[in-house]
Amino acid sequence: QVQLVESGGGLVQPGGSLRLSCAASGSISNIYAMAWHRQAPEKQRELVALIRSGATDYYADSVKGRFTISRDYAKNTVELQMNNLKPEDSAVYLCSADKTSAGRYWGQGTQVTVSS
Repeated sequence: QVQLVESGGGLVQPGGSLRLSCAASGSISNIYAMAWHRQAPEKQRELVALIRSGATDYYADSVKGRFTISRDYAKNTVELQMNNLKPEDSAVYLCSADKTSAGRYWGQGTQVTVSS
């Protein structure tokens, strides 16, 4: 089992920045990809950014140039730096981890609200 705990969400004004962090614990060997997703009320869950060993990072078109995903293998964390935030970025942000032969694990999520 892999446990994922997100932190760093909150309320920010349009144009502001937030940095989300996701800490992985438990059976973390063979995690080959980690990602951030988001889900706004009455909308489908959306993949925001993904980082994989030996592959190019993926970003949704809506966040390219504003968000940056990074992974710290020593600390077992994945972070999402979010700049120039817009009201449409408001959502619950969830961390995921893909593990070989075990599928995908999810965190509980952290709320991001962009509002003046």
